Amino acid sequence: MELDLKNAKIELIQWLTTIEDISVIEKLMKLRKTEVKDWGDELSKAEVESIQVGLNEADNGQIKSYEEVKKVYEKWL
Repeated sequence: MELDLKNAKIELIQWLTTIEDISVIEKLMKLRKTEVKDWGDELSKAEVESIQVGLNEADNGQIKSYEEVKKVYEKWL
């Protein structure tokens, strides 16, 4: 299956290099933009809230140094 995917990509690249019609290129660029996924869109509500809490803490100076964090979590590292 992996070989088929690689071959399909190569075939598309070769085809793209021959396109002279700007409208086709513009359509492909629009398609590309709609296909780009933002990893943030896949986060759960709880994950987004947790990140926001962390950002708020950082904005308020409530941060710990790497050394402090390492001491707390060293048993898992």
